[in-house]
Amino acid sequence: MRAVAVARPAGEPELLGLPSPEPGPGEVLIRVAAAGLNPLDWKLADRARSGQLSDEVVYPFIYGVDFAGKIAALGDGVTRFAEGDAVFGHPKRVPVGAYGTYAEYVVAAEDGELAPAPNTLPLPLAAALPTAGQTALSMLEISGLREDQALLLIGAAGGVGTFVTQLAAARGIKVVTVTRGVGEQAMGRLGAADTVDARTGPPVEDLRAAHPDGFDAMFDVASAPDQFAEYAMLVADGGTAISTLGAADARGLTHLGITGINFGVRPSAELLGRLAAEIDEGHAVVQLGAQVPLADAPDAIARSRAGKARGKTVILV
Repeated sequence: MRAVAVARPAGEPELLGLPSPEPGPGEVLIRVAAAGLNPLDWKLADRARSGQLSDEVVYPFIYGVDFAGKIAALGDGVTRFAEGDAVFGHPKRVPVGAYGTYAEYVVAAEDGELAPAPNTLPLPLAAALPTAGQTALSMLEISGLREDQALLLIGAAGGVGTFVTQLAAARGIKVVTVTRGVGEQAMGRLGAADTVDARTGPPVEDLRAAHPDGFDAMFDVASAPDQFAEYAMLVADGGTAISTLGAADARGLTHLGITGINFGVRPSAELLGRLAAEIDEGHAVVQLGAQVPLADAPDAIARSRAGKARGKTVILV
């Protein structure tokens, strides 16, 4: 099969010909329609290269953790799915690198992070959902935000941010987004009530002046600890400040009456199913930044590393 992988730890991602995986008991083989590109893909490869992963790592190391496709074969004992079913989710995880999704075929556990794809979405676009969509939905749920409350969203133009904006707006939450150069009109189409540009630095004073009562919650998917702390000061007493980058000083924020959370998503088939329902109910659509063929995935990885990606990039397999 064709796959984008690094052949050795010091290598660069390239298109290779590799053996197709085979499903074991309780596993399914999926013909991949598309893979979703996430910063996690190259960060995982970097961590493997530097010996920071506790799980076994193999080379060639195939990139990718998100996919959508159709089931091509069933391992022994599989009852939840049938050949031809359209699915999306995450593949078998260990050994790391063996089951990346930038490939024509991938193996996933029947009882793992796998669910029927949304009915209303073209299958390749479902590949954009698993990591970013589950992260967005989970953050909203743990925040406890309700209708008419206010959310400050930092880094709103990327994959997670665009899903948060739409899902929150569908719940009647007032979303104020902070972006770097993505305008009010574009974010407004996703449901944002207001958008502030951070290209010249954190617009904290502008936000404080415009929203003197503060925000009920703040989600930050972009900031280092110092900037996160500045934004967190805009959260009202009793509110929640969430970082996806480990930037929250939970103890310090507690002294200010704010719940600080360093968030990491816990993917599951159940969460994927609820995400698919959100899509089918029209609560969010994929904000597609680019669709690229598998052979161009190394260039797309480089753009993601450089911070030049907008919306979601889908790799067509």
